[in-house]
Amino acid sequence: MNLHEYQAKQLLQLHGVPVAEGLMVETPEAAVEAAQLIQSQTGTKFWVIKAQIHAGGRGKGGGVKIASSLEQVKEHATRILGMNLVTPQTGPEGKLVRKLLVQRDMYYPGADGKPSVKEFYMSVLLNRKTGRNIVMYSTEGGVDIEGVAKDAPNLIFTEEVDPGIGILPFQARKIAFNLKLNGAAHKNMVKFVTALYNAFLATDASLLEINPLVKTSDNLILAADAKVNLDENALFRHPDYAGLRDLNEEDPTEVEASGYNLNFIKLDGNVGCMVNGAGLAMATMDMIKLSGGQPANFLDVGGTASPQTVEAGFRIILKDPNVKAILINIFGGIVRCDRVAQGVVDAYNLIGTIPVPVIVRLQGTNAVEGKKIIDQSGLKVFSAITLEEAAVLVKEAVS
Repeated sequence: MNLHEYQAKQLLQLHGVPVAEGLMVETPEAAVEAAQLIQSQTGTKFWVIKAQIHAGGRGKGGGVKIASSLEQVKEHATRILGMNLVTPQTGPEGKLVRKLLVQRDMYYPGADGKPSVKEFYMSVLLNRKTGRNIVMYSTEGGVDIEGVAKDAPNLIFTEEVDPGIGILPFQARKIAFNLKLNGAAHKNMVKFVTALYNAFLATDASLLEINPLVKTSDNLILAADAKVNLDENALFRHPDYAGLRDLNEEDPTEVEASGYNLNFIKLDGNVGCMVNGAGLAMATMDMIKLSGGQPANFLDVGGTASPQTVEAGFRIILKDPNVKAILINIFGGIVRCDRVAQGVVDAYNLIGTIPVPVIVRLQGTNAVEGKKIIDQSGLKVFSAITLEEAAVLVKEAVS
């Protein structure tokens, strides 16, 4: 589950991670009030106005502005709120901005006229090759880390953490040393790294990314920006996180699918998939590509497919106008194939006319009986037993 920047910072703060002061607002008037409050607390005369959407590159699309007066705060907030923000990560369709983060600007010049901060990059994530968490960091913050990794990989450092022990003091000191810090800044970075890693564990996050991580002129270490992805498989341990989900930022069909406990991800192809089991779903998508088609979605109905879930799956897939065929690939283990076949027929009758060919491949318990139900239904449904048969039918449907 993705979080907005303001939510990410609130969550990090709860776990002792220092962040730049900021407030979420939804109106220009509230933005001015927030700026005044931040000014009274910090003395700042500069603010950053940030669009809150689930996408990076907001500044490149005009979603991040600097204000040097309360009048500019209101002006920028009025312009950004309600805009359709297009960034490299949103695609050409963009995203509607409904919320803003008003934050103290960390970059206004110091007494010597030079920028008062130094930028770094830091993230915590899982190294899937070793099964251990790593802290990835760089002296080059505030830019796309992918570009740094490509052009100057020697500036990217990683520190692998033993999951049975956690991050050790010498590892945090090593990170601060590699970032070329000393004195108070070194000590504060050690505290920051330790708190950030512990927050990663405590929140069951799949990614914590701080870019930029800044050192202020008075040697404080703060998260000026933050990206947090939470592991949805662990949300049952954090019931209070349910309120952090912003349905406006998610694909409407994916939101609808989650209401039926369907694992659904929309793709850009022309063959809709309905499968029980994530592994079988991945194999089915590969088979579709080998047959000349392109998967239009990933849809796992789970091990207990019923007429209700099959019907919901049909309706969700058919909302995609690019779909030219639907492939239902079921392995009868926990659920019997004849029950799934009957569910397909019932769902077909409930929905009415389905304008694309439907291919049903059943294998496992009562697969023969399931095929018989499909063949005798009189509906425009093509049955298959083997993957090869299903592949041929898919190829015919999309050619």
